[in-house]
Amino acid sequence: MRKLIQRLWPLLLCLMTLTAQAGDIRNVRAWLAPDNTRLVFDLSGPVQHKLFTLANPDRVVIDIEQTRLNASLDALDLDKSPIGSIRHSKRGQGVRIVLDLTEKVRPKSFDLKPNDQYGHRLVVDLAMREKAVVTKTVVPVPGEGGKRDIVVMIDAGHGGEDPGALGPGGVREKDVVLAIAKKLKGLIDAHKGYRAVMTRTGDYYISLRGRTGKARKSNADLFVSIHADAFKDPRARGASVWVLSGRGASSEMGRWLARSENSADLIGGVGSLSLDDKDDVLASVLLDMSMNASRKDSHQVASRIHGNMDRFARMHKKHVEQAGFVVLKSPDIPSILVETGFISNPGEARKLRTSAYQNKMAQAIYRGIIDHFWEKPPAATYVAWQKQSGKAPASGERLYKVVSGDTLSVIAQRNGVSLQKLRRANQLNGDRIRVGQVLRIPAG
Repeated sequence: MRKLIQRLWPLLLCLMTLTAQAGDIRNVRAWLAPDNTRLVFDLSGPVQHKLFTLANPDRVVIDIEQTRLNASLDALDLDKSPIGSIRHSKRGQGVRIVLDLTEKVRPKSFDLKPNDQYGHRLVVDLAMREKAVVTKTVVPVPGEGGKRDIVVMIDAGHGGEDPGALGPGGVREKDVVLAIAKKLKGLIDAHKGYRAVMTRTGDYYISLRGRTGKARKSNADLFVSIHADAFKDPRARGASVWVLSGRGASSEMGRWLARSENSADLIGGVGSLSLDDKDDVLASVLLDMSMNASRKDSHQVASRIHGNMDRFARMHKKHVEQAGFVVLKSPDIPSILVETGFISNPGEARKLRTSAYQNKMAQAIYRGIIDHFWEKPPAATYVAWQKQSGKAPASGERLYKVVSGDTLSVIAQRNGVSLQKLRRANQLNGDRIRVGQVLRIPAG
């Protein structure tokens, strides 16, 4: 028996080693943001790891226990990142990965459990350290009046590690909403007296709280978050516009959507900090103190955008909806969330991936924003000065509110524009209008 054990011992040792092996690193991905680089290690199972830094030269070292590297590191695109090179070596039954740095970073790492889209992951974030700025900050202002621009923060939802909702044919929410956001920014920047800033300009992840933080740092006058819905039933369809509800959601769909969008932080990898009870209490106090005016403005601009979208898109509801989205919880900034349609619906997914439909969505949001701020321009802005001076909007267009007895042909004749031009300016397929509707009167 002893001789048999001695003969089988090498085989037993090999089996014990394989049993102790927790799994493999199956893939490594890099996401580059302007102020952060994220490495994601896709794992076959949970692992134990340790991260530490070394100086002279600067390095970040990640030791992962009981793991083999079965992925290539050479294919990673690390250009414009603080990582000069990445290398690895075997360390006992695990692997050591070394990041050679080209600049100082603040590293952190954490594990992510499996969800509907991914398995086990190890995430390493390298936050770039802020550099000292010696130049004076200049706030852009238009020439006439010496007044500031109205700043609109455009938030393309999801990004990077978090693709958002997935539709038929592989269409991803994060791609669709970024395309719409870029088109919207182009429209706003081309309008005198306005400036658009984007929370993300590429395919990388920003936390929900980080998005509202960027809006505050930019002194934004309005925060617009752009998303695309998804539901377990592919028949669900319709676009919608949302504002924050202090009492929760206004419908069961609203509650489901709020849970879905708020969980993006868990997918993206910042744990449950944004949903922490203490933070919610603080947020509710701030909301009670200063949300009233902001909430009113949010609802007004949301209503305009809803009306614009209703001219060409099927709307989920006939009114602006309310839910407890974390991304809308900026007590001092009017904030809205636009759901551009159900990407889980094959028909709406086909539309959302086309540039023509994305342009329609961007135009609807843009027109709602411009009309809102022409009616209620913030103090000390070029638009406020323009309105006080009795000047027409920069586009040469005027706004007209439909009253009882009006017809589209009469309005066109009264304002000296053709019926066709009036239809086109308001995206109308026919001549049907309603009392209270605000029409854009194009320049004659």
